[in-house]
Amino acid sequence: MTDVLRRGRASLAFSFFAQGVAFALLVTRIPAIQDRYGISDALLPAFLAAVPILAGVGSVCTEQLVKRVPPSRVLRWSQPVVLLALLGVGAGDHVAEVAVALGAFGLAVGALDASMNMLGVSLQRTYGRSIMLGFHAAYSLGGIVGASLAWAGAHWHLSLFVSYLPVVAVLLPAVLVGSRWYVDAAGGKGASEAVAGGGSEGQAEAGPVVFKLLLPLCLVMTFAYIGDSTVSNWSAKYLQDVLGSSEQLATVPYNVYMVTTLLGRAIGDFGVRRFGAVAVVRLGAVVAALGFAVVALAPGPWVGMLGFTLLGVGLCVIVPQTFAAAGRLFPGASDTAVARLNIFNYVGFLIGSPLVGALGDAWSYRGAMLVPMVLVLLTLRYARSFSAEPDRYGDGHERPHTADVGRGSNGL
Repeated sequence: MTDVLRRGRASLAFSFFAQGVAFALLVTRIPAIQDRYGISDALLPAFLAAVPILAGVGSVCTEQLVKRVPPSRVLRWSQPVVLLALLGVGAGDHVAEVAVALGAFGLAVGALDASMNMLGVSLQRTYGRSIMLGFHAAYSLGGIVGASLAWAGAHWHLSLFVSYLPVVAVLLPAVLVGSRWYVDAAGGKGASEAVAGGGSEGQAEAGPVVFKLLLPLCLVMTFAYIGDSTVSNWSAKYLQDVLGSSEQLATVPYNVYMVTTLLGRAIGDFGVRRFGAVAVVRLGAVVAALGFAVVALAPGPWVGMLGFTLLGVGLCVIVPQTFAAAGRLFPGASDTAVARLNIFNYVGFLIGSPLVGALGDAWSYRGAMLVPMVLVLLTLRYARSFSAEPDRYGDGHERPHTADVGRGSNGL
């Protein structure tokens, strides 16, 4: 079982990494996509909004799908669709073609995000200690790699198809091979065994997911992604237009944010094991709020970059722990809880960028940064939802605290 779990953990981490690469290659080349297909500035927001909306639909569909097939099978086939859809974005010639490719990308991303986190929550339950942050660290690393590849493609004036083809050619067979070792159930079965059994073991004993209990985590997820989308969409403009930086310097904050997100997630699991999820989430919310305050009050670009650095450190722990908390809250129906919670990832993404833009135009961009600050601070109100107690791990019995996620360091 130990080898099965280790292989399952490594293959799932690679899946997170591959998704980080693919998503970064898409979002960082949006200007090139717009130019290639002649998409007007008025039409571009509709294209951009369609992806997270369809991703939400994909997540809802996945909730129903995993009642019949294990999450490993959903992940095994949704990830290649994401990669091929990315390639399709770069291969078309007409607006209708890129619309179809982006639609497929959005639907597949929803299924991919939901199933990846379902497997992560299941593996964490089996390990009996926090490992979710490590998976999301792999995603952050993939995002850095993808953004770097996108920069290289833009620097060498490569077409989108030429930029995307080598990446897809490498990642597609790799994720298909890696999918052989996905682990579905808390009992440690391999993906192939779970498929033979007809579904996820955790869902066999599933009870209803009470939305009233899940709602605090949904709000936290939304607040976190409002903060994240604020950084990704507005950090460069804010540094250049408000704080007076150069165009070159304005590209730095997001890169710093991604690096600090990677570092925070790489060590975050140790913090959860030592101090508990509640303490780590509270600290993350306070640090993120401090980051927004520094950004809003910054007298110049270098202080502003310090604020965006703090945002990376603070926000990076919240999303992985929110998924983990959903699994603990509904141990017999974690797949359903994760799929529903995942929808609010896209809700936050849809709200964040327009919210800051509208407030910036109507009021000021400094003042607009205070709104995500307040929303992130609201996480403190719901921090008890991240508690590891009571945690039955889906088997109807509580383990000793030394085995609870966020309480001890025993395990594989």
